[in-house]
Amino acid sequence: MSSYTLRAASMFDGQDMSGPVTLTVTDGVISDVDRTGTVPAPAADVVDLGPDTCLLPGLIDSHVHLAFDAGPDPIATLTAMDDTELLAHMRSAAQSALRAGITTVRDLGDRNYLAVALAEEFKEQPHLGPQILSAGPPLTTPQGHCHFFGGEVQGTEALRAAVRERHARGCTVVKIMASGGNMTPESAAPHVSQYGLEDLRAVVDEAHRLGLSVAAHTHGVQAIREAVEAGVDTLEHVTFLTAAGSAPEPDLLAAVADSPSFVSLTLGRDPRHPLPDHPAMVSQIEVILGAFRDLYKLGAKVVVGSDAGIAPIKPHDILPHAVAEAVALGVSPRDALASVTSVAARACGVEGRKGQITTGADADFLVVGGNPAADPAALREVRGVFRAGVRVR
Repeated sequence: MSSYTLRAASMFDGQDMSGPVTLTVTDGVISDVDRTGTVPAPAADVVDLGPDTCLLPGLIDSHVHLAFDAGPDPIATLTAMDDTELLAHMRSAAQSALRAGITTVRDLGDRNYLAVALAEEFKEQPHLGPQILSAGPPLTTPQGHCHFFGGEVQGTEALRAAVRERHARGCTVVKIMASGGNMTPESAAPHVSQYGLEDLRAVVDEAHRLGLSVAAHTHGVQAIREAVEAGVDTLEHVTFLTAAGSAPEPDLLAAVADSPSFVSLTLGRDPRHPLPDHPAMVSQIEVILGAFRDLYKLGAKVVVGSDAGIAPIKPHDILPHAVAEAVALGVSPRDALASVTSVAARACGVEGRKGQITTGADADFLVVGGNPAADPAALREVRGVFRAGVRVR
């Protein structure tokens, strides 16, 4: 049995900030938390993290694509690689996230279940990468959004079978492209639904029967409305698009906020790169951000997902920037931090093990300089990262 003690000047435990803390890690799990900062006797193997440090749970990015390279044409890069090359790239992307303090990622679209294979690899050696919660190839219509991942499927029974396949392959979540998307020109427009309510219900019912959650890619107003009615677990993007642009209707905003579904706000941009050249999205960004703000004010269960990998503005370590953007929208600093820790853990089905500093949780930590509850930029002042109790940075 291996055991050591960590001491920090302050702590965000996934819900609240507090003062000095001492915690004990035993075999990769938190075995004791002392909020007085007192070092237990005997005081062997004590790691003092420093006088201005804050200890947080490892961050959770609830929407990433490890298979995309965050380059100018990620689809071309993806399709040019064989699976061995792609897995090596995904390994590197995952390690980039880990070094930023992102110790859990939910991968919502890959090819040939490579994220499942990588998850198994990291399960054996957790210090090499974050825990990966994989969806495998997303469900999409023939030539639909992200069809190049290999998840094309149509018809209720075929959708149910596809859910069963993902369960058998070791996925923890099912991703369905309820509407079209910007990255796939040959697919339906982003505001157009790809699946109807009956299809969405069939996927949700089958996934829940097997213990899987469902994440729905939803840009269009109709897709959002029907995904809520179908009972999906997380709504991704929620941009409220119509043929004329983003149109967040008050009744739909309220329905989303009142539903059991978590709302995954797509935030996080590397300021060194311009926004991608999608005129419809760029022209509507302020309306979309206003809808995000309204959903938060209405009490929606908000998490933040970066959509890492899809463009140069979205490297795989971008999540700390997304937290700052959430605060700029009017999300309280505490809620913004919770959206990438404890609330994200609930949304991703890993509550109790991830996203909290509490006895029995995994010893996944981010150590930063300063106070991230006062200044979210502190999340980028990384002083240490621990994965399953092993210090990796």
